Amino acid sequence: MLNQPKTLTDKLKALYCFNAVERYEALAKHAARHNLSYEKFLEQLVDEELCAKDKRSIERRVREAKFPAITTLDQYDFSHPKKVDKKLVLELFDLKFIEKKEWVVFLGSSGLGKTHLAKALGYAACGQGYRALFTKTAQVVSALQAAQSDNSQAKSLHGFTKPDLLILDEAGFLPLDQGQANLLFQVISDRYEYGRGATIITTNLAFKDWGRIFHDSVLAQAAVDRIIHRCQVVKIEGDSYRSKGKQTD
Repeated sequence: MLNQPKTLTDKLKALYCFNAVERYEALAKHAARHNLSYEKFLEQLVDEELCAKDKRSIERRVREAKFPAITTLDQYDFSHPKKVDKKLVLELFDLKFIEKKEWVVFLGSSGLGKTHLAKALGYAACGQGYRALFTKTAQVVSALQAAQSDNSQAKSLHGFTKPDLLILDEAGFLPLDQGQANLLFQVISDRYEYGRGATIITTNLAFKDWGRIFHDSVLAQAAVDRIIHRCQVVKIEGDSYRSKGKQTD
């Protein structure tokens, strides 16, 4: 065969075993020093390669999730909010809500770490093999509006409905016109109707006030009904972290 790899390094690269390219000489010397069997040496080489591949996969999923910054659960200060159900938050990090394709709503005023916890859940999900997408709610609407102009709305909508976990940040923070509200409802409806994955929403509006988002009480109620059917609501109360000079959303 033409262009067949000749050296071991070339063959490993052809098999995409890039970690093995860097490590096989060191592991071979280690095996020789400790009189390890060929089988044990090969097992160590393969184990390291699998770990490296898993790490690269996680890094790829994190990039694709488009987090503006990485946050983790252990960075969240549970002592600051006046009220937050810590037990419920901790239970969410078992990620069973993703497996069950449920909804999670972080509800509270600005500066209480709603986005922090949502991103932390998304990051944890990436580490467990799930595909996540973080986006501001306004960005979803803008993307779908732009797609209308070149007839690519179906493709754009699919981008928001296919992830195992969709994080819709800041629902209700910016005013939407009726057309924009309809587009947001379409995302919510498709996520619910087709059961394609779990969804996290952060918002400062109680469900009874969602008419302000959709400018239509009937449409708002239809959206809320879909969300609360399989939903866990985490209410966070207290003063903004910003007022204390702390890290926040």
